[in-house]
Amino acid sequence: MESPIDRIKLSQSAKEQLTKLKRYTKIDQWNILCRWAFCCSLAEPTSPSPVPIPADSNVELTWRTFGGDIADILLIALKQRCHNDGLGCEPETLATQFRLHLHRGIGYLAGDPNIKKIEDLISIALLTRGG
Repeated sequence: MESPIDRIKLSQSAKEQLTKLKRYTKIDQWNILCRWAFCCSLAEPTSPSPVPIPADSNVELTWRTFGGDIADILLIALKQRCHNDGLGCEPETLATQFRLHLHRGIGYLAGDPNIKKIEDLISIALLTRGG
């Protein structure tokens, strides 16, 4: 499935937050932490605030690197979320919403004082699903 999102450049703030998460969780790949963050934001019932997010860091990922083997599933989840939020699925809308969800999710994970190791991420996922 072709994604309307080609490249993702993170903000400096998000880079710093991911660096903290890498240190705590020992997950070395930006893309894996970004997937966790994106899904964390999608699980929230509210839409992310439409705030401008600078692309001022040196961390850049392609959509394929971000999504890996589940890139198509993540794109479908984004499209469904945009549809549910009444935003439509135009390429620019998808790109904007992806960026907002990704950065919101990074902020949520980095701001969670309970995340000190990889098992804490798993606990969050289990709590979110009601497990």
